[in-house]
Amino acid sequence: SVFDTSPPSFAKNEAGLLLKKKFKIFGKLQALYSDRDQIFFVKSIENEFILKISNAAEDYKVIDLQDEAAKYIYRKDPRMKIPLRVGSIHTAKKNNEVFFIRLLRYVKGTLMSEIDIDNNTCRRMGTYMGRLSNNLIGFEHPGAYRAFDWDVKQIDLIKKKIKYIKSSNDKSTVHHFIDEFETHVTPVLGKLNQSIIHNDGNDHNIILDKNSNPAGIIDFGDMIYSYKSAEPAVCMAYVALKVRDIKPSISLVLKHYNAIHKLNEFELK
Repeated sequence: SVFDTSPPSFAKNEAGLLLKKKFKIFGKLQALYSDRDQIFFVKSIENEFILKISNAAEDYKVIDLQDEAAKYIYRKDPRMKIPLRVGSIHTAKKNNEVFFIRLLRYVKGTLMSEIDIDNNTCRRMGTYMGRLSNNLIGFEHPGAYRAFDWDVKQIDLIKKKIKYIKSSNDKSTVHHFIDEFETHVTPVLGKLNQSIIHNDGNDHNIILDKNSNPAGIIDFGDMIYSYKSAEPAVCMAYVALKVRDIKPSISLVLKHYNAIHKLNEFELK
């Protein structure tokens, strides 16, 4: 899987050659962080792009899912800045492995992770994620139906990996939350709506405009067909990691998400 396959390792000059050969673009490249892919910021004379070399284990359907979701959202809400693909999906070989390569529009702005998260930020995050959920209504794609570790409903994937955890305390922690899931979530599974969600609405993926308002979202790599309520839940979890007074902060995220995109009583609970 993409989680146990090393990221691509193209040197900057190799990536530059791919950029010229595949996309007919000349520009300066700057390597950016990615946990499983390889990403370069590209600055040409006229434009700025993202060159993304996907993990060798990535399924083409998942890559197409990301691109089609971005187009779907943009058609519904052109004001929402998202990394739309430029041109076609290409391939490149290195060390007998084949990699999918894409050029994406660069989303300008400030990462939300670069500012302090206060109550106003929580309100804006909730509102923005609710808006994103509205813009994904009706979107369907076969690539979203997959076995994926970052899907909160697929606890069987977690259970299979517990045996690899050496620490007994860590094992107990994982078992505790699986028990919590099976006690509180499993009985109401039929009441929880499902849809394709972005699944990674955190402060490293939300882009702010000059007035510190959320204006864009990046990194569609964790998209999945899952519980709709997981969309605000993921956002709330990342907020909880960065604030001291957790409950009021995450409550604001949920309240303002729900004001834009309604959840039912079971999803809220």
